[in-house]
Amino acid sequence: MNGYSDTIRQWATDTRRAGSLADADGTGEVGLDSKELGSRLAVRFTLKVEGGRVSDVRYQVFGCGYSMAACAVAAELTVGRTLDDMQSIDAKRLDVALQGLPAERDYCAQLAAQALQAAVKSARNGNSPVQASLPQASEHGPRVTAKDSIYAELIGTVKPDHVTEEDRHLFACLIAVAAKEPYDTAAALGLDDGNLSYLMMAYFPGLDRAFLTQYAQSNEELPPEPSHEVLAILLSHVPVESGNKNHHKSVRLAHILATRAAHPGHLWVAMGLFERPELSAAIRRHLPSLAEANHQNMRWKRYLYKQVCELNGGVMCKSPNCGKCSDYALCFADD
Repeated sequence: MNGYSDTIRQWATDTRRAGSLADADGTGEVGLDSKELGSRLAVRFTLKVEGGRVSDVRYQVFGCGYSMAACAVAAELTVGRTLDDMQSIDAKRLDVALQGLPAERDYCAQLAAQALQAAVKSARNGNSPVQASLPQASEHGPRVTAKDSIYAELIGTVKPDHVTEEDRHLFACLIAVAAKEPYDTAAALGLDDGNLSYLMMAYFPGLDRAFLTQYAQSNEELPPEPSHEVLAILLSHVPVESGNKNHHKSVRLAHILATRAAHPGHLWVAMGLFERPELSAAIRRHLPSLAEANHQNMRWKRYLYKQVCELNGGVMCKSPNCGKCSDYALCFADD
């Protein structure tokens, strides 16, 4: 778990209270309501209350190592407390217990705290599950369209013979969405300057990369840090057959996917694509074994973080049979 502090690594791998409780007295969820299905990481807490105090707690988390750590430490702080005492377990308390989350991962503590407090509310109200909500991402539709000025200028260049229209569209969308963010455009895509310049030259010849600067808000902020585990999973699916001309393209896409998956909301939206199916199509072209592994068509961000979750011993799924699970729509897309 590269990139994690020792404290966060310790809690992220502590699965003593991972799972669910039968006949729980309180159930709280966040990221699981109808408006958030498929768009957010998710957390569920279940509580047992005896003699007015929490006697046991379990959590299920569908997210990154930071989310796992926040849930684990929240569970540890919960046992033995009265429901009134539980009000003090908020995101700030979890951040202190973890000795500081990275600023861009504050939402992981918020997820855990919101779900835990929802479970407390559930326990007070007769065990009806309570769904909490975090502020919604501002955009759920496409961030880039055919009328986007950057996209139009990129696509308006002459198409080289050696590239496909599909890949031109893919990289035009990615560059267009990243160029308008308050980050360095290459860093926003998980690339270095050389790789971004190559993409510009290979797919949009004759267009000076400098034209992007007129759209930039700022490049002083750092983009959200990608999950090293997600990147490792993606890179493991890069084709390695002898003579594969698309190898470097697949590596670049793996870095882009890991970086854009660190943003809140739908992955296809974070990548600037027009529609969700375009993401699956790009993965089939360049990371075919990954597409094959996700043969049930799970939403891509959830699929990737589920792999990380399982590698680190965390569990979100409440049913061993996806087809019979009440959360099926949370995980699986229609495309």
